[in-house]
Amino acid sequence: MDALGKLGITLVVGMVFALLFKRLRVPAAFMIGAFVGVALLNLTTNVAWVPDNTKLAIQIIAGAFIGCSMERSDLARLKYIGAPVALMLGSFFMLFLIVGFAIWAFSPLDLKTSLMCAVPGGINDTPIVAADMGAYAPAVALMQLIRQVLGIAIFPLMIATFDKRIDALGFPDVRGNAHISKEARVKSKQKSWMALLTTFIVASAAGFLGKASGIPGFTFAAAIIATLILKLVFDFAYLPKSIKKCCQILAGCYLGTLLSIEFLSIMQQLIVPIVILIAGYTANCFITGAIQSKMLGYGRKEGMLIASPAGASDMALIMDDIGVENTDVVIMQVVRASVVMTLFPQVVNAINFFI
Repeated sequence: MDALGKLGITLVVGMVFALLFKRLRVPAAFMIGAFVGVALLNLTTNVAWVPDNTKLAIQIIAGAFIGCSMERSDLARLKYIGAPVALMLGSFFMLFLIVGFAIWAFSPLDLKTSLMCAVPGGINDTPIVAADMGAYAPAVALMQLIRQVLGIAIFPLMIATFDKRIDALGFPDVRGNAHISKEARVKSKQKSWMALLTTFIVASAAGFLGKASGIPGFTFAAAIIATLILKLVFDFAYLPKSIKKCCQILAGCYLGTLLSIEFLSIMQQLIVPIVILIAGYTANCFITGAIQSKMLGYGRKEGMLIASPAGASDMALIMDDIGVENTDVVIMQVVRASVVMTLFPQVVNAINFFI
């Protein structure tokens, strides 16, 4: 079978499984569904294939989406929440280092892969950046899926249950939503074709420059930075959700082609890293959440949500489900995604260089 035929089969299988997983309401359904489908195709027939430049395109588009996620109203709000943002980023940075080195110490994974497993970034972005940096992307994808499930499915229930339990013991959260920021996130209404084209051109130019720099993972960071400037300075950045979904499916297809029999043989060896990851994020949720609540004035649930590993888009739904109305929580998660995926891979590069 020629390359074009293999590509067609790979994309069709990826799309079918992506839609199936979406129907089953699996977290990050498009990426995970395509990943599982193409991985099965690759393991059983060895015909799964996508071009080598696929990960470059994915990093550029994914970086542009993160850049587009910030709003001017978020930037204005940041001057009022500098301390909570600093605490959040500092705690996630320490968590990333502690969990990453612990995984390296207690598992067969190499240092770069271990650290990328611990990056609190996006499930759709982090494995692709990891692959570009030379880490073992399938293991990173699995660990990021665990983090995503924790943030979306487990932590909201845990936070709500914990809050009710503490209330029942006679310690009501007197802050609750008292000091709330009810200012709505003012989203840009710029959705023109010209803005879409400009975003692609700017993100692509920055991504190619990042690739040409020779720094692993800098393609993604450069696309984020360029799009952030386009969005926050000129308010002229826009990408529709349909492109994001296609990018997620393509990312899943690419990761699926990387899965090998070798990965299946080390699955049981990832049990300890998974336990380390869950323990680390759970401890961070309680400890950092308590500090946000007691020292920086947030409610108990707000503080724990700020320290939760869910994404910004998921957070908007989670907040409604457990009765939190503070828009600071969403803004801080957007900041986390932008900072983490811009800087943390470069920290991984630096650590790997010196050790």
